[in-house]
Amino acid sequence: MTADSALTSLGIDIDPAVDASVSATLAVVEDRLRHNVASADPLVAEAARHLMDAGGKRFRPLIVALGAQFGDPSRAEIVPAALVVELTHLATLYHDDVMDEAAVRRGAPSANARWGNSVAILVGDYLFARAADIAATLGTEAVRLQAQTFSRLVHGQIAETVGPRGSDAIEHYLHVIAEKTASLIATSARFGGLFSGATPEHVEALAGYGETIGIAFQLSDDLLDIASESVQSGKTPGTDLREGVPTLPVLYALADDDADASAVRLRELLASGPLVDDALHAEALGLLRESRAMKRARETVRTYAEDARARLVPLPDGSPRRAMESLCDFIADRTS
Repeated sequence: MTADSALTSLGIDIDPAVDASVSATLAVVEDRLRHNVASADPLVAEAARHLMDAGGKRFRPLIVALGAQFGDPSRAEIVPAALVVELTHLATLYHDDVMDEAAVRRGAPSANARWGNSVAILVGDYLFARAADIAATLGTEAVRLQAQTFSRLVHGQIAETVGPRGSDAIEHYLHVIAEKTASLIATSARFGGLFSGATPEHVEALAGYGETIGIAFQLSDDLLDIASESVQSGKTPGTDLREGVPTLPVLYALADDDADASAVRLRELLASGPLVDDALHAEALGLLRESRAMKRARETVRTYAEDARARLVPLPDGSPRRAMESLCDFIADRTS
């Protein structure tokens, strides 16, 4: 997703004027990100640039820019609002990699692998601080919303760390995604509407859209890890399986009572934990791709994408709304 053409490059139906506006905002955001991760300390500056230089979808700034189309997208507050959400997102990635003991992020060595856990945690803290500093220039409402979102992010990470604790594993997983991913995307949509001067009703509709499209977005990323034959998902296919990360298709497969031999074998493989053996990993990946659980997971993604579309009903019909509807289709279809 490049700044040159934010949405048309994905095959998403969008009015050229809206695409130009969104793309122009993202281009400025990309330029300003480099300025805002700068530091007088060369080590901090290098480590803070590390993940930004590795690329990324910039999905959250995109949602800010799309939400701003329901007000005045040229307002000066839009770019700072997008910076707040992207810097917050980048900060969480540094912390996530420490929690997950990840060696690679976006195809490059993770910050913790390169500089150690302590530096990675502190750089994440630094980026949170930079985001808070920018939020303060937008006013007390921005500070309050960022703090509330940060609280949800932390709760989501804690929930993921401690596990279901007796609750339903699938419900727990969806709760974690809502807290860790959807919360910030909801704030991105809210920021776009709020700082463009959209009406309160439209701002609330945008926030609801962001929450549900955020869940669909993360679930589709998880499915891509299984379905893709390439590095479309940003990591080697089947990485979650190899590391024993229980994503939605795996949870559906484990909960399935299908007596078919392939389903039984899949459950045996998944219940054994991380699949580090290449042959067992390949077998499980193949079975999971063809499983009833994978089909059910795709249907779940589509359900959330359709829910997100329904949240747009209070918004005026026009090119911006159609662009957001097309984004629902893109997310639902990219794992088919």
